[in-house]
Amino acid sequence: MNTTDHRGRPIVAVTGIGLVTPLGFGVEANWAALLAGRSGIRRITRFPTDHLRTTIAGTVDLPEEAGGEVLTSSDRVRLMAQRAAEEALAQSGLPSPFPGPLMLGMPPVELEWPGRFRLAAETGEDAPSYKALTEAAAGRDDLYRTTAFAGIGEQLAARFGTRGAPIAISTACATGASAIQLGVEAIQRGETEAAIAIGADGTVQPEALIRFSLLSALSTRNEDPTGASRPFEKSRGGFVMSEGAACLVLESLAHATARGATILGVLRGCGEKSDSFHRTRSNPDGGAVIRAMRNAIEDAGLTPADISYVNAHGTGTPENDKMETFGMRAVFGNDAPPISSNKSMIGHTLSASGAIEAAFSLLAIRDQMLPPTINHVEPDPAITLDVVPNVARPAKVVNVLSNSFGFGGQNVCLVLSGAPA
Repeated sequence: MNTTDHRGRPIVAVTGIGLVTPLGFGVEANWAALLAGRSGIRRITRFPTDHLRTTIAGTVDLPEEAGGEVLTSSDRVRLMAQRAAEEALAQSGLPSPFPGPLMLGMPPVELEWPGRFRLAAETGEDAPSYKALTEAAAGRDDLYRTTAFAGIGEQLAARFGTRGAPIAISTACATGASAIQLGVEAIQRGETEAAIAIGADGTVQPEALIRFSLLSALSTRNEDPTGASRPFEKSRGGFVMSEGAACLVLESLAHATARGATILGVLRGCGEKSDSFHRTRSNPDGGAVIRAMRNAIEDAGLTPADISYVNAHGTGTPENDKMETFGMRAVFGNDAPPISSNKSMIGHTLSASGAIEAAFSLLAIRDQMLPPTINHVEPDPAITLDVVPNVARPAKVVNVLSNSFGFGGQNVCLVLSGAPA
């Protein structure tokens, strides 16, 4: 078996997958729900939603919150990432301590409103000054541990015994795919034989919800939670915030085969391109989106005709869906492969989305099934793609392009393929 690619680099295999989404815990539970076209979007009960324009989200109910305690986003990210990693590592069969680094994609961390209110109360002032808040926070190790960006990565690295400093990265909605790309490239450079790549997000909390709402980015179809996320559909009105985590255990193919591991698929190519156009909008010329897709396909040593299926970024915002359609036509012409959006069922898991969708892409190859884009009631005449509407479909799936397009024009695309013969 050839263990190097067309550029002489080590082929990167996937030997473990772990998943946590609003559809449930574990790979098989999630995949079954996805193929059944089941939505995980529901009304928010974690915090009061009175007077909010959007009152729905894709929330994950963690066992640690069963007693009524509401965790911070940081704790939620850590626990979901940990659960996904445990599943992926168990499947991979790699020992502990883990013989490689951790690449963690996660959201920016900040002190959330309840914590700020408690800190303000400690000052004893009705309208505390910044100086008073700073003094109240002095020496508070608990605040530091909660808000340190690298803290989650350090805790996970300690738990799984990974080598070297853990890498924690945030590239907006492309974050999960960026974490995978970092792991792939470290193996391709010969720096390690294995890596853990995780994308995780637990940002369904009041401040984040309000911020996205002020950007007019969120769906307000509150009366119909399961029908609210409508990528590529004429009546789409924004994305639905969500949370979750996915982990891929990556290994050089030579390392994985030498130890007799089951190969779940390979990360064949990675492509990225940023347009530096606007804090939230993509450049209307679509250049960065198109280049990221082409870069991934070229990096994989393939042509557009070799792509069987595209796992869409597919957020359900008017701008993203039209931009992705434009990019697909530019890259594939009139022979575009089927494309579908998992976000129609799980919502937009933000920093986790690129990793979750890469995992689903591998499962599509494994089972030769295309997950659907649900809630496709009325086609948009401006979107002339096969979006696999409403019902999963058997298909020959050899190579999958997984798209992740982030705010600020941060775009990462991955090409995933089946295990080498």
